[in-house]
Amino acid sequence: MARSKLSPLSLLLSAVFLFSANVFALSAVLGVDLGTEYIKASLVKPGIPLEIVLTKDSRRKEISAVNFKPPPNGPKPGVYPERAYGSDAMALAPRFPGDVFPNLKPLLGLPADSAEVKEYALRHPALKLEKHKLRGTAAFKSEKAFTAEEEAWMVEELLAMELQAIRSNAEALAGSGTSVRSVVLTVPPFYTIEEKRATEMAAELAGFKVLALISDGLAVGVNYATSRQFPNINEGGKPEHHMIFDMGAGSTKATVLKFQSRTVKDVGKFNKTIQEVQVLGSGWDRTLGGDALNYLIVDDMIKQFVESPKAQKASVEAEKVKKHGRAIAKLTKEAERLRHILSANQNTQASFEGLYEDVDFKYKISRADFEEMASTHAERVNAALQKALSAANIEIKDLDSVILHGGASRTPFVQKQLEKVLGGADKIRTNVNSDEAAVFGAGFRAAELSPSFRVKEIRVYEAAVYPVGVRWKTDDGKAKHQRLWTATSHLGAPAKEITFPNREDFSADFYQLVVSPVTESETEAKTKTFATTNLTASVAELVEKYKCDKSDIRFRVSARLSAEDGEVEVAKATVECEAEEPEKEGIMDGVKNLFGFGKKEASKDGSDSSTEEGDAEPSTSTSSSSTTAESSSSTSTSASSSASASADAKPAEKKKQLIVIPIKFTVEKAGIPQLPKQDLLKIKERLKAFEASDRARRQREEALNQLEGYTYKVRDLIENEAFVAASTPEERATLEAKTSETSDWLYGDGADATKEELKARLKALQDLVNPIQKRIEEADKRPELVKGLQEALKSTKEFTADMRKQIAEHQQFLAARSAAAEAMASSSTVESKTSTTAAPSGDFDGLEDEETTMTAQPTSMEELEKERGPVPPLYTVEDLKESEDLYESISAWLEQKIAAQEKLGATDDPVLLVKDLKERRDKLDKAGVDLAMKGVRNFEKKKKSDDGTKTKTKKAKASSKTKSAPKSGSTLKLKPGADGKMPSEEELQKMINDFMKEQEDQKQEEGQTESPKTEGVKKEEPIKHEEL
Repeated sequence: MARSKLSPLSLLLSAVFLFSANVFALSAVLGVDLGTEYIKASLVKPGIPLEIVLTKDSRRKEISAVNFKPPPNGPKPGVYPERAYGSDAMALAPRFPGDVFPNLKPLLGLPADSAEVKEYALRHPALKLEKHKLRGTAAFKSEKAFTAEEEAWMVEELLAMELQAIRSNAEALAGSGTSVRSVVLTVPPFYTIEEKRATEMAAELAGFKVLALISDGLAVGVNYATSRQFPNINEGGKPEHHMIFDMGAGSTKATVLKFQSRTVKDVGKFNKTIQEVQVLGSGWDRTLGGDALNYLIVDDMIKQFVESPKAQKASVEAEKVKKHGRAIAKLTKEAERLRHILSANQNTQASFEGLYEDVDFKYKISRADFEEMASTHAERVNAALQKALSAANIEIKDLDSVILHGGASRTPFVQKQLEKVLGGADKIRTNVNSDEAAVFGAGFRAAELSPSFRVKEIRVYEAAVYPVGVRWKTDDGKAKHQRLWTATSHLGAPAKEITFPNREDFSADFYQLVVSPVTESETEAKTKTFATTNLTASVAELVEKYKCDKSDIRFRVSARLSAEDGEVEVAKATVECEAEEPEKEGIMDGVKNLFGFGKKEASKDGSDSSTEEGDAEPSTSTSSSSTTAESSSSTSTSASSSASASADAKPAEKKKQLIVIPIKFTVEKAGIPQLPKQDLLKIKERLKAFEASDRARRQREEALNQLEGYTYKVRDLIENEAFVAASTPEERATLEAKTSETSDWLYGDGADATKEELKARLKALQDLVNPIQKRIEEADKRPELVKGLQEALKSTKEFTADMRKQIAEHQQFLAARSAAAEAMASSSTVESKTSTTAAPSGDFDGLEDEETTMTAQPTSMEELEKERGPVPPLYTVEDLKESEDLYESISAWLEQKIAAQEKLGATDDPVLLVKDLKERRDKLDKAGVDLAMKGVRNFEKKKKSDDGTKTKTKKAKASSKTKSAPKSGSTLKLKPGADGKMPSEEELQKMINDFMKEQEDQKQEEGQTESPKTEGVKKEEPIKHEEL
């Protein structure tokens, strides 16, 4: 069946849709700082240059927590509960500790039996943590919000919910109609490939497209570089080295960065200077952060609580308190508050009412006690810093500064420890926003990666952090390992070529060399599996077709580390060998063979050196590995023959070519099992259903609020004087009863009513109130609209009457001028006959009296206006017909409606409606505009017609002047004055008299006298008055 072709229109529409969709998707980008305790986001959009996304409470950061609020009547199958995020979720933790999921970031991509997951479960005893069936990672069952049959929620799903809330806030900031889909996320430098994949999965489930992942330290460095210029190494400048010390809620990271600028080639012949931020090395402590310090206070609280007299009297045990979710939630929340207070104060305290078994507890702590508890943690600060220096292969003296970032870095004992390690506070800097530098750096990076924005060019070089290698087995089954990249190798660097000795199809595993945080031992964690599919067949082809030696065949793979997430990317795989190029017969040899002068047997032995270089197959590339000797010919026959003989005698070397055959391969993710597409689609559908449930709940709450607010409004209306005047007692009694009934239902059975029921109740009340309110509004607006319509009708009537009068006057003038023209024409005919028969011949025949001629011309504006007639009208009778008909119909309608309305009372429904008055007024105004436009068009037509007539008249006058050669100065020209106005009647008369005097003086000077001859004497031309 032939393939159908798309029409040009279809192609155009498809291109427009694709272009508009891409522009729409890329019009706004988001940078997200995914912290353990807080999530922050920055938006970049045209008109919004890098702005923090505020929460619904107008906060600049959102607590990383999500809550499922259990339904009052218990969970139901297929029904999703209400969700809360951030501070709202944490406020519900004491009430629903088994359905609040905070600080999920440390669990991403980790097996359920890992030390980090076990520690998390210990600190959140109310949460039901279990192992995911397929992936083996952590998952949570809801305690009271869902039925037992509901599947457990993966950490990635819960984090996706939080990201969906962030995206909703970002789209609210960007404005209606804007979709935010592209994002750059920050991750700790110690994240493995599995943890990065889990982060990307959460973003994908939230509906994001991940442009890149960026480490926390590098994000801070990018923000640091946006407002600074670093030394240019092309001009001999020395790079700057800074350490980003980031201590947040969940972990501590130290990243050594190198900052420099470089001059590179720009478009054309120009150069440009760019900034470079390069990661040299990183160190970290996965569990040292604000949460770890909070747990020190929590443990001390439990210890003092158990030792208190009231608790001992109630036989309270520490283990039971630690397993009590509600008590732990209260203690954890209060511990963080106390730690923040101790950063600025020496002492603080907290009180708990009914903490456990209805036992009250009062807790006091000083900064000295807290620092004593955290003494072992202080030593761990030094370890993270030293690891970063060791990885970067530099010393403390080489650092220009240590930049602090993260909320826990403001803890006094942490800064004291840093000063101790660095040998003073000289290098410690707080010149970046310790809370928002990372999110601003992520937002800048997102704008840089998006084609929709143009920003300052800052090139970043992320480090691999973990060594990456490959392992496989040779054809004889021997295991092989090869280290490909080190911990300081840069992501996105040029591809590296790997040579394998294998000649048969095989598979190889790429791995990360990960250090266990517990045992400090190195583990090869598989990340990707590479497998060939046609290597065996390709090697056989090289051997059979190209006569390659199997030992000379090389299998090469080109691979690199992705700049976006550090994954191994295989660009291509080829198998190659060098083979002798097949000998081809030249054109001259073919001609010689045709005439019997072909090659001799000696040529078969390779003595002929004139072999042509053969063409390789499309899948191979050739290269010559031998040289051919060229002999120069002389002009003499003997020299030529001797040179030819010597060439035949010298054997030619064989040419070689490089045969390259592409190898087909597959690359699959290894490690933690990936979810099948069907399961992934199922999770997305569940999240969409949850979101739809939230949307329906919000709409129901809006309907409930509208109904409740309307009942209060009706109560106020019933007592309003204007409402009372426009309604009957029966209407108010019915409305009052209906309102009372709705209120009782609302606080009774209506608590669980659906959105449709609430809207129906609201409509029932509105149907009673709206007619009365309409009477009030109509009575209020009607007088002004009636007055305006009457004035418009009056203006229309006067205008059409004036136009008809002008048309009549102009028609009368045209008729009179036509009659006068006919009479003049008949009189001229009689006079011409009389002059032909009776006029005496003489020199003065045909001459007119000058005074008579001058007095015959109009000498004032009134006379000119009388001669020309009234101004021609711009309209015809047909033009006025529409406005006149509309005037008649509206006037009759208005008169009838006013009379009917005056018969009605205040409680009757009006017949003269505001909308009808506005509609008639709009029609009348439109007719007036149309009439005005007709006048403009008629004027333009008349102007063009007059311009054409004037042009013809001027041409005729010019021709007449050329033939008759009139005397100069015989025309009186009237021109506007400096003010742009024409002369008045008195000024015009004076100009005429002066002109006449000048003509007389000129005649006397030229000696003009009367002559008996009249032949050739021209009659004095009358004065010409040009158009005013």
